[in-house]
Amino acid sequence: MRIVVGEGSCGIAAGAGAVYAGLEKYREKVGFSLGITGCVGMCFVEPIVDIYDGALLLKRLVRVSPEDAADIAEYAATGDNAKISRLEITAEDSDFLEKQTRIALRRCGIIDPESIDDYISSGGYGALKKVLTEMTPEEVIAEIKTSGLAGRGGAGFPTWFKWDAARKSEDSEKYLICNADEGDPGAFMDRAVIESDPHSLIEGMLIAAYSIGAENAFVYVRAEYPLAIERLKKAIAAAEKKGLLGKNILGTSFSCGIRIKAGAGAFVCGEETALIESLEGKRGMPRLKPPFPAQSGYMCKPSNINNVETFANVAYIIENGGESFASLGTEGSKGTKVFALTGKIKRGGLVEVPMGLTLRDVIFDIGGGMRDGGEFKAVQMGGPSGGCIPEERLDTPIDYKALAATGAIMGSGGMVVTDKSTCMVNMARFFLDFTKKESCGKCVHCRIGTARMYEILTRITEGKGEDGDIEKLTQLCEGIKAGALCGLGQTAPNPVLSTLRYFRDEYEAHIKEKRCPAGECAALRGFVIDEEKCCGCTLCAKKCPVGAITGEVKKPHRIDTEKCVKCGSCVEACRFGAVHAE
Repeated sequence: MRIVVGEGSCGIAAGAGAVYAGLEKYREKVGFSLGITGCVGMCFVEPIVDIYDGALLLKRLVRVSPEDAADIAEYAATGDNAKISRLEITAEDSDFLEKQTRIALRRCGIIDPESIDDYISSGGYGALKKVLTEMTPEEVIAEIKTSGLAGRGGAGFPTWFKWDAARKSEDSEKYLICNADEGDPGAFMDRAVIESDPHSLIEGMLIAAYSIGAENAFVYVRAEYPLAIERLKKAIAAAEKKGLLGKNILGTSFSCGIRIKAGAGAFVCGEETALIESLEGKRGMPRLKPPFPAQSGYMCKPSNINNVETFANVAYIIENGGESFASLGTEGSKGTKVFALTGKIKRGGLVEVPMGLTLRDVIFDIGGGMRDGGEFKAVQMGGPSGGCIPEERLDTPIDYKALAATGAIMGSGGMVVTDKSTCMVNMARFFLDFTKKESCGKCVHCRIGTARMYEILTRITEGKGEDGDIEKLTQLCEGIKAGALCGLGQTAPNPVLSTLRYFRDEYEAHIKEKRCPAGECAALRGFVIDEEKCCGCTLCAKKCPVGAITGEVKKPHRIDTEKCVKCGSCVEACRFGAVHAE
């Protein structure tokens, strides 16, 4: 019997390390094997322990604690599941995975990410061998073209076109770069792939390097991903030891090495030319285009850049044919897409679905709908460069053009779900604060325009909004989109434009009525106690930091609005829904 503990970052944060240590105490005594795997995507039920008989998954145990180790060991020894039945995943939660189509994530949460033998035994590096022994670079690019694979980093640019442009560049020295910077708040797809299946990235990169004629490759990954970096280093070393990386790979004339560059976490370095500048040791600031990286990239040499998820699809396409990948999705958006589903959602985690499914399918069918009985309000897609999509657009298919028509973008795959308690003006302000701080400052429109927008949004959320603020925001949005140098600046206005488009009434309520409909903006909210619901339990009074709540035990309480500092602790303390913002 084999017991496997999920040790992606989410699992470790939830206590998977302690669970592993607890099981280790019983391993030799009972006689089971113990190993690790990466993130299977079910972040909402971590820590996860899987029990196998050979390749057969016998049990998936969820929300496991170190105290459960003895019961799991007893099951391994006797086969009696009486004591672990409480830990088994429910059929409802299992639907989270069963309703997905996994290509980029196909091995995540299944293989040991630190074992190259596990990867090879699951078919890994077979695509690389096929490419090096049976296909020309042009044939590989043609297969990628047939697949319709578009860059999964956000822009959705045809992958084959970038490879072909780099291939045709007349220079003997070329470079391949993987963008693993992943700076969007709420996005963790690339991190999970590197942590859980690093060899899929390496194999995809080697196939791309062979196709464009590059002998040197880099993975630019943010330093905030220490586990991903550690496992990628181990994977590179293991691949080199087996002759799958370095000189004369698999005994052929093809040679390629991969190095890791840990970036300092600048959001703008997600833009390919800013990334190249950082890779060269300079300050991460975008370059003017043209020339494009395929003509003049790293060290002024032809370079190709794709993100982690893009490379993770490559081996599958080579193994199964471009038509197999293209059979999934829509006419304009082929294959699958990975999303990081977060926010006010029951089942948050990593989701991989075919293009063409609707947002409603992902949020309510796979994600299980709203958490804690909340009412859906909007889903924010594309990170700081994206937009907010309201309930009436939930049947929008996941497609590059369809999402762009809503005012949002596919982006790298962040999907943040909000409920009625979320103020959309404040949400726009949050993202403008992010882009303002992350602007490299090179161009005036982005450097100053985002700061002015943030100031206006801050005034509005503080109850100091003025007539004409909406028009000023719109004018600034248009100016920044037209004048910014790179994608960060050009898309920075999207959160404001989309919230103005769908939630203009909230802006007007803040400005004209000095009221936050969601009750989130502290300066515009007050708290009241519903006397009919209040049972006089005194919990709210005990939690109030300024003694603004008074009342006798078992009798309705009241809030002194003069003393109230609007912290909201009374709402959190009340178990009966008697306290609410207005």
